Parts: sequence; C-alpha cells; structure tokens
Amino acid sequence: MNQLDPGALRLLSHTTSDGVTTRELVLGEVTATLWATEHAAPGTPIVLIGHGGGVQHRHHRAVEGRARLLTDIGLRALALDVSGHGPRPRTPQDEEQVAALHAARRAHEPIGPIVEPYNADLARRTVPEWRALLAGLLAVPEIGDAPVGYWGIALGTAIGVPLVAEEPLIRAAAFGLFWSSTLIEAARRITVPVEFALQWDDEHIPREDGLALYDAFGSEEKSLHVNAGKHMELPRFEAASAVRFLERHLTV
Repeated sequence: MNQLDPGALRLLSHTTSDGVTTRELVLGEVTATLWATEHAAPGTPIVLIGHGGGVQHRHHRAVEGRARLLTDIGLRALALDVSGHGPRPRTPQDEEQVAALHAARRAHEPIGPIVEPYNADLARRTVPEWRALLAGLLAVPEIGDAPVGYWGIALGTAIGVPLVAEEPLIRAAAFGLFWSSTLIEAARRITVPVEFALQWDDEHIPREDGLALYDAFGSEEKSLHVNAGKHMELPRFEAASAVRFLERHLTV
C-alpha cells in the first residue's frame, strides 16, 4: 500500500505571494506542499515539517508559520498530510482510535496508552510516504541535491524519529513533546544532530518519559530544551531556536 513511485510526483498548482512560492503536490494518495523563496536555486536546503495530531494538517497555521520562518531565512519547507488528517480520509481503525482518545479525555484518563500505539501505526504508514516524496522532489532538477532537515513535535516526533532513523539524507532534526516507549529503538539509531523540546509540567507526558527519549538519541551533538508549562504551552521562541539549529546544520 505504501510502495509509492517517486516518478509519479505531480504538481497540482503554484502561487507566489510576498516573495514566497507555494506549490501543491500529490504523490499517489499523498497530498503535500512545498514552500520556497521565489527563484530559489537548486541545492537550497529543504526542511521536512511534520504536523501535529488531531485537527492539524499541512496547511494548519502552525505548519504554515514554521514554513514562513524557514523561507524567511532562504530555506525550502515541505509538509505532507498524514493519513486521516487534512483531506486524507480516516480508516475504520483510525476512527476507533480517535473515538477512544476522545473518550479518555472526557473521562480524564491518561491518553498515552492510546496515542503511543496509534501514532506508531501512523508512523508505519507515513515514513515510506515521506521517503518517496523526498526522493521524487530531489529528482527534480530545480531542487537538485539539497541538504535535508526535519522538524516536528508531538505526532511530528512520533513519525519523525523513525523517519530520521531510516532516511540517510536527513542531516539534522528538531523534535519534542512525545512519550518514549515506542521510539527508543529508533532514537538509538539516530546519530545526526538533534534539538529536543520538553515541557516540565506536561500533563500528558511524564517528564521521565521525555528525558528517556532524549537520552536514547545516539547523536554526539544533541541539546535538550526544557521549559516550564503544560503540553500546549511550548514557548514560541522555541520555534526560532529550531530554525537557527536547522540553518546551522544545513547551510555549512
């Protein structure tokens, strides 16, 4: 189901506004968007943006905000819709998991036992899609042999950790806000530079879980960014930090 042909990548539309060109792409069932400065040269670094769960998708304001931060410094940004998000339909299994998550929230029960395995399943589906999309883009002469980074928190981390562990083209990654149990093995295989964000008062993810995931990364260069606050209170300045981190490792 996930054996996608990179040669099947299609451009649906492109628009330019305020010096940024937005291209809507499709690869099989995968919907994606590429942002870049107008007249970006071949070889311009690309950052893959992993969106969060729930109502997020490739055009969610959080994703578009990160894309703008990246294009403001001259990088390209690429995002896709995870299965069951944005225009992509949910499977019956997706619907069951989402219903279970809502029920746990209403009952004030821990959501980790639902989110971790569900997001691991989404990762199994999405990692091959990311890799096929990236291969298709890098085969386009306009894109060229570009350095690649990854940036995603929450669901973006659940998918990003196994992706970065498998994809040798990714040179640096910014993660955060996820449990450890389903990601430890993949995190140990990651050796590229990593920046990791953790909320000290996260009401969903015990700090010991976040620290265990950070500790598991096999990277010689890794930084832990800890802030006071709950799960949804990650400070906005962490986005600027992630951009500086990615710029440093993709443009040298």
